[in-house]
Amino acid sequence: MKFFIDTANLEQIKEAQALGILDGVTTNPSLMAKEGITGEANIINHYKAICEIVDGDVSAEVIATDFEGMVREGEALASLHPQIVVKLPMIGDGVKACKYFSDKGIKTNVTLVFSAGQALLAAKAGATYVSPFIGRLDDISTDGLNLITEIREIYDNYLFETQILAASVRHTMHIIDCAKIGADVMTGPLSAISGLLKHPLTDIGLEKFLADYKKGN
Repeated sequence: MKFFIDTANLEQIKEAQALGILDGVTTNPSLMAKEGITGEANIINHYKAICEIVDGDVSAEVIATDFEGMVREGEALASLHPQIVVKLPMIGDGVKACKYFSDKGIKTNVTLVFSAGQALLAAKAGATYVSPFIGRLDDISTDGLNLITEIREIYDNYLFETQILAASVRHTMHIIDCAKIGADVMTGPLSAISGLLKHPLTDIGLEKFLADYKKGN
C-alpha cells in the first residue's frame, strides 16, 4: 500500500518524507489556499518545491472544467516535472481529458469519485489513479469503505491497472480499513499517518525498558 500525504504544507511533507514511508503527495486548490499559496506563478513554484522533497508522484489539479482548458492546463502541469500527475475532475470532459492524457503517456488522477460507476469510467479511460472520497461519503451517512470494496472487485474482475487511491482519509482507522480491503494507495493528513505509530503498550514497554536499564547502570 502506498502512502501519500494530502497537503500543500512543505514542513509536513518533509516530516512524512523523513519517516521513510512516503510515496507521494496529493494537493488541490483548497489546500494551496490554506497555505496562502495563490496566483499561478506561486502555485507552479510550489509544485516544483514539493517535487524536490519527495521521490514519488505529486498530483496537481487543473482548474478548468472544459476539455480544452483541462488539456491546456494539464500539459503545462505535466511539463513542470516528471513526477507530476494531472488531477482531473470526474465529469464528462474530465474523462475525455483522462483518455487524451493516457494516450500520451501522461499520468492522471481522476478525483471527486463517489460511485463505482464513476470509477469504472475512469479506469476505461486509462486513469493512473482514481480517487474515491471515503471521508466525504461518511459525512453524509454513506459507507465510504464499501465503495472501495466495490471498486476493488470491479477492477480485479477485469484486471484494470488503475490504482485505487483512497482519498478524504480522516483518521488512522481509515488507513487500516483501506489496507484490509485492498486500496492501492491512501492519502490523508500527517496526523492520520503518525497515528499508526502510537500504542499505549509501546509507550509503557519502552518506559519500563529504560527504567530497568537505568537500574543496572
